[in-house]
Amino acid sequence: MAAVTLDKLTKRFGSTVAVDNLSLAIADGELLVLLGPSGCGKSTTLRMIAGLEEISSGTISIAGQTINQLAPRDRDIAMVFQNYALYPHMTVEKNMAFPLRMRRLPRSQVEQRVQQAAETLGITRLLDRTPSELSGGEQQRVALGRAMVRDPAVFLLDEPLSNLDMQLRSVMRQEILGLHKRLQVTMIHVTHDQVEAMTLGDRIAIMHEGRLQQLGTANEVYNQPGNRFVAGFLGNPPMNFLSLDSQVCAQLPRLNNLPADTELGFRPEHVERGEAGELQLPCQVVSIQQLGAENLVTLRSGDQQFIMRTSDGWLPALESPLVVSITASRIHRFSTVTGNRLGMLDKDSNDSSDSG
Repeated sequence: MAAVTLDKLTKRFGSTVAVDNLSLAIADGELLVLLGPSGCGKSTTLRMIAGLEEISSGTISIAGQTINQLAPRDRDIAMVFQNYALYPHMTVEKNMAFPLRMRRLPRSQVEQRVQQAAETLGITRLLDRTPSELSGGEQQRVALGRAMVRDPAVFLLDEPLSNLDMQLRSVMRQEILGLHKRLQVTMIHVTHDQVEAMTLGDRIAIMHEGRLQQLGTANEVYNQPGNRFVAGFLGNPPMNFLSLDSQVCAQLPRLNNLPADTELGFRPEHVERGEAGELQLPCQVVSIQQLGAENLVTLRSGDQQFIMRTSDGWLPALESPLVVSITASRIHRFSTVTGNRLGMLDKDSNDSSDSG
């Protein structure tokens, strides 16, 4: 078993708190994604798990054993870095075999593990080449293979796809998913790419300014964001937000019963043409982004702007008037004081998912 537990994990660099009181329980065999913007503490967290960064306070345990004081080589983990960290003067075979030879394993066992990993990743034909002769995707597979041969309890992946182009990233996401399914090993994957996170993660831990904001499945964090940060970070484009100005309140009388320190949030795909939804807004078309399969239409209602996503080929004229609506069950309520999600507009209870 290789469950990973972080208990009140904190990292300080002088007066700067990079990771603040982070607690996470990662199940054996789970693929957990740490997601957040640059500087949120996700890579620092991974490096503390790996033993490459000293812990200021808190504990890390793997399979029930506290590993705070263990050297990196004794933690039964393997790490794949953003830049792959391959030795340029070694062949692929030697790069993959290096961690095993450092452990002085028998040559036959080294060769067997390297061959098995190469076959799993489809890189057997590359074993005699050097890193300079490989494409980015091939180097990524070699780095994964070098981690695989160690047969670790936990894989740590630090933005391994960020140097690849968009098409290759999509291919490699499927490679990592397939690898996780075959190996059934615990993986912790760090990324700032929300598509990567939503595609890969059994669960996603979203971080901001060193703190855990929300932990949940892709469906939970997208459809029930725990707070305004999560709602505004996820989605491309992200969630729209409307303050309760007089124009908005005039369109939906029930808004008069909401406290003044509330704002509304809704996804661009939930904005509809016409008056079918409970919140109806007269608008003017500000701009249009044509993206092929869909269009993003920026609208202005009073002094506020928001985006509507359409996928039916419809295109309005610039500056033309338009009435749109949003169903109340699609509208989230947020506190302007705490930023926390308060529930949906058509519900009185708080139905938000767990957040940090």
